Amino acid sequence: MVEILKDRKKQVFQKGAEKEDRSFVCEKPSLAGSVSQRACVFCGSRVVLYPIADALHLVHGPVGCAAYTWDIRGSLSSGPELHRLSFSTDLREEEVIYGGEKKLYAALTELIKAYTPKAAFVYATCIIGLIGDDVQAVCKKVEGEQGIPVIPVHSEGFRGTKKDGYKAACEALFRLVVEGGGQPGLPLSINILGDFNLAGETWLIKEYYRQMGIQVVSCITGDGRVDEIRQSSRAGLNVVQCSGSMTQLAKMMEESYGIPFKRVSYFGIEDTAEALYSVARHFNDPKVMRKTEELVRTEVQRIYPEVQRFRKVLEGKRAAIYVGGSFKAFSLVKALRHLGIGTAIVGSQTGNPEDYEYLKEICDEGTIIVDDTNPLELSRFMMEQEVDLLIGGVKERPIAYKMGVAFCDHNHERKTALAGFEGMLNFCREVYSSLMSPVWQFSPARQKRASLRKVEDDRHERDQRVVLS
Repeated sequence: MVEILKDRKKQVFQKGAEKEDRSFVCEKPSLAGSVSQRACVFCGSRVVLYPIADALHLVHGPVGCAAYTWDIRGSLSSGPELHRLSFSTDLREEEVIYGGEKKLYAALTELIKAYTPKAAFVYATCIIGLIGDDVQAVCKKVEGEQGIPVIPVHSEGFRGTKKDGYKAACEALFRLVVEGGGQPGLPLSINILGDFNLAGETWLIKEYYRQMGIQVVSCITGDGRVDEIRQSSRAGLNVVQCSGSMTQLAKMMEESYGIPFKRVSYFGIEDTAEALYSVARHFNDPKVMRKTEELVRTEVQRIYPEVQRFRKVLEGKRAAIYVGGSFKAFSLVKALRHLGIGTAIVGSQTGNPEDYEYLKEICDEGTIIVDDTNPLELSRFMMEQEVDLLIGGVKERPIAYKMGVAFCDHNHERKTALAGFEGMLNFCREVYSSLMSPVWQFSPARQKRASLRKVEDDRHERDQRVVLS
C-alpha cells in the first residue's frame, strides 16, 4: 500500500492484506494539513436544511460562506423556490470589531417582509463564534415581531466535522416538529428523512409508496415545506435514507413521540426493494404487502434485462468509491456487482465503526477501505489499484479527470436521478458512457500509464524468453 501520513494509518484498511481484527479509527476531526475532502460544520447544516423550499435561509457571516454554499444541492421543488436564493449579512471589518447583531436584525426584518417565508433559518458561521454575537436573542426578538419561527442554526465551522453540522440541522428541524406535536396519528403513514430530492428522486420514492398504499406525511428535507414538517409527528414510521444526517432527528422523534425508524437506501436494485419491503413488513398489512410485491416484481422485470446488457460490456472493470455517507457506499458496492464491476477502493466522510465493519464484509478482497481521505491519498490509491472508474462528488471529479479515469457524480450536485429502479438504469447508463468514452485515448495520464505498462510487458516477455531458452 502507498505511504500515508502516520496519524492516518488507522483510518485506512486493506481487506485481506492485514489482520481482520485490527482496530479501525473513524469519527475524528480531519488531520491538520491533510487537505481533507470533508466540508465544515456550517456546510453540513446547510446541505441538510437547504431543500426546505418555503423557508428563508440567511447566512450570518462573511459573504464567502453564502457564496460557497449557494445552490449547493440539486434539490428540486414542486412549488416555491425561496431556498435557491442565497442571503448573507455580509459581515465586514466594522461588524467584526463592534458586533453584527444590528445588521442581522435589519437583514431578517427586511427579508421576512419582502419574501413572507413560512420560517427563517439563521446560520452562524465561524466569525460569529469568534465575535460572540447573540444570534439566539436576535432570532427570538424577530420571531416575536414577525410571527414566524426564526430558528438559529449553531453551525460555526470550527466546532467539529461535517457530522456536527448534521446535528445542528437536526436540532433546528426538531424545533418545527415540536411546534406541531401532539396531533392525532395517521394510519399507514411515514416520513421520508434524509432524501433531498436531487434531480427529483423524492418524487420517485413518494410514487412507490403511493402505489403501495402508504401515505407520506412529510419529506425532510427534499421538496420540504415548513407546515408538512410540523405535521411529521403524526406519522407511524420514519424511513431514514441518509443515516449520517438524519438518524439523530429520527431518534429524537422516537424518544418524544414514540415513532420508530428504519435505515434504508434507495440506490440499486437490492436496497431499493428491501427499503420498500421493510416498510411493508413494519405495517404488517396484507394489502400493502401484496401491492409492494407487485411493484417490485414489475420494476425488476422491466429494468433487469437492460442491466444485463450493460454488464456484458463493463464486466471486469475496477471502481473506486468515495462518498459522504456510508449507506450510499454499501449500495454502490452492490449496484456495481450487478454490472460485474469490482471495488478497489471504498471510503466515506461520515462512516461509523459499524459501517466500516459492514464494508469489510461486502467488499472484494484487496479493497482499500478509507475514512476521510484527502486528494493525495486518494489519487495514489487509485494509481496503485489501477482503477477504471471513480464514483464521488464535485471535489473528486478533478482528481479523476487529471488521472484519465472515468467519473460518475453520485453526490448532491448531480442533475440525474440515481435513486429507485429507474435510477439504477440511469446509473448504468452514466457508468457506461463515462467508461466507454473515446476521449480517454487522448488523456496524457492514461497514455503515460499505457506506455509504462507496455514497457513492463515487454520486459516480462524478454525475461520469459530468456528462461525458456
